[in-house]
Amino acid sequence: MNDQSQNEWNTTDCEVPCIENSHCLQACSSGLEGNIGLLCRNKEWQKSTDTCRTLNVFTIFEDTPKVIPNTFALEPPKIGEHATITDVLMQRCPENLSCVLKGIKKSPQIPGNIEVIVELLHNISRVLSKGVDEAKMKSYSMIANHILDSRSISHWAFVPERSSSSILLQSMISFVRSIFPSEHSLNISEEFIHILGISISKDSPQESLSFSMKVNDTENEVSGMVLLPQEELQKLSLPSQAISIAFPTLGAILEASFFENVTVNGLILSVILPQEFQRISLFFEKITKSRDGKTQCVGWHPTENKWDKEACEMALDSTDQTLCSCQLSKKFTSFSILMSPHVPESPILLYIMYIGLGISIGSLFLCLIIEVMVWRQVTKTEISYLRHICIVNIAITLLMADTGFIVASFFSNLVQHHNACVAVAFFIHFFYLSVFFWMFAMALLILYGIVIVFHTIPKSIVLTSAFSVGYGCPLIIAAVTVAATEPGQGYVRPMTCWLNWDNTKALLAFIVPALAIVLVNLVTVGMVIVKTQRPSIGSPIAQEMATIVRISKNVAILTPLLGLTWGFGIAIVIEKNSLALHIIFSLLNAFQGFFILVFGTFLDQKIRDALKVRMSSVKLLSRLSEHFSSESSHHPTKGSH
Repeated sequence: MNDQSQNEWNTTDCEVPCIENSHCLQACSSGLEGNIGLLCRNKEWQKSTDTCRTLNVFTIFEDTPKVIPNTFALEPPKIGEHATITDVLMQRCPENLSCVLKGIKKSPQIPGNIEVIVELLHNISRVLSKGVDEAKMKSYSMIANHILDSRSISHWAFVPERSSSSILLQSMISFVRSIFPSEHSLNISEEFIHILGISISKDSPQESLSFSMKVNDTENEVSGMVLLPQEELQKLSLPSQAISIAFPTLGAILEASFFENVTVNGLILSVILPQEFQRISLFFEKITKSRDGKTQCVGWHPTENKWDKEACEMALDSTDQTLCSCQLSKKFTSFSILMSPHVPESPILLYIMYIGLGISIGSLFLCLIIEVMVWRQVTKTEISYLRHICIVNIAITLLMADTGFIVASFFSNLVQHHNACVAVAFFIHFFYLSVFFWMFAMALLILYGIVIVFHTIPKSIVLTSAFSVGYGCPLIIAAVTVAATEPGQGYVRPMTCWLNWDNTKALLAFIVPALAIVLVNLVTVGMVIVKTQRPSIGSPIAQEMATIVRISKNVAILTPLLGLTWGFGIAIVIEKNSLALHIIFSLLNAFQGFFILVFGTFLDQKIRDALKVRMSSVKLLSRLSEHFSSESSHHPTKGSH
């Protein structure tokens, strides 16, 4: 961790119990340099970053003297006070990089050492930008293999520089790109990295580079293949070289580093090909062979540090394997397949979402227009006035939340627009919470007007209380959430402008209040049903049916207005793979605005009567206007003669 980062941490003792979201530094174990950064979660200190390391410019080199027959032992040159590992490496063994291998191999794969080795590999790829031979490539691969070990995956999550895994990938590609062209095939194989290279020309038939590597610390091997189509080979003007690198563990490392909510389900295949190549095909055997979830062909975007589905198209997919067709560019050189096991994606869900959103926004506008038209007629009593205040604010807040959702969909590069994304996510978070809290205010109003019997409270106090609940509570929750999570850039997700779950659990600041309000509103509906169900003894069947109809009408009106449809979110948490539940949930939520228009406006008898009166008045005025117009045309004034 650099000095600037350290200044942001509290270096006092890590006291228990701790203050939520506070930070502190803890010294490493004896013999290690660096420190451990702790973050307070649920009144307990949890490790956030770790720079503990054994490797430095003095410990990484093998200082055994070189002995030449009949001469004295030659001591290695002394290390300068300000020398870097790369500087000393270029002095001692630039021909094969072997003088650091022993020191690296015996070092523990802890976060601080990982960071040191990534920086070293990055510097080597810059210093040795050309003239790389197979000996250097072999040593470079052995260094990278040490931190790609499956035993190191969990440690990558604590490396302070989150992009270290992406830097490692790009450094590897850059170094391999600098290798001497050769007519001989290239085959450098380590346990967690495998490099293959072949000579190609325009006369070559379809070529391929095949890999088979162990994954998940088992004897099971997963295969992958780079297919070079003949039509692409025919574009070559000169004989050239095709090189590919396979990584079996890097996918899990990228996931650990960037808290991705998707799983890499195959080898990562990086390719170094002549610039004439525009597209290639890649075959991936799946690590997890399951029909659950959606498989996507993707390319790694090195500047945005994310998987991009725009890089590839899926050609074939089965339970065991996937064939992808991917475009080559300076941006996309590494490819794999993703599995999203917990979020079933379907075109049906997208259609429902966008069509429903359009209908919802139109319905909310219509709802507000109608409320303006009939306001005087339907707000003559205190209880009706307060009810319509709630309906208008529910419509406004849901309209603003839907608008924020549309704005968020335009953000493609979340790295460059992080602050704007946070602002939009805060906007959506606040207004969606406001929808729920105004629904809660509606439930309190029902209790006030129907269930609870007490002396009338002044309207100004009830109105102030309603606005405090509807806007004050959401503002406090949203502000506290962003203040607690955004200092560590944990308010929004890496891929979308919505509340983070994998890292900071910021999404709980929406789920918990929303579901709590749904629960309260369910109790309210139950109380309304009990209150309205008062059949007399010996009630005939007709009266019982009337009671059932009245209860059904109450539930039908209250359900969308009080947000009970959002209760399907609980079912989705339990049954994450159920497409049917996702469709039902999407339908109910996307059409919330339409439901408010139908159940809150059109099914209200008073509103319908007021609209009829208003329309009748408009028609009467129109007829009177026509009548006076015709009269004036038949009886011209005297001045016109």
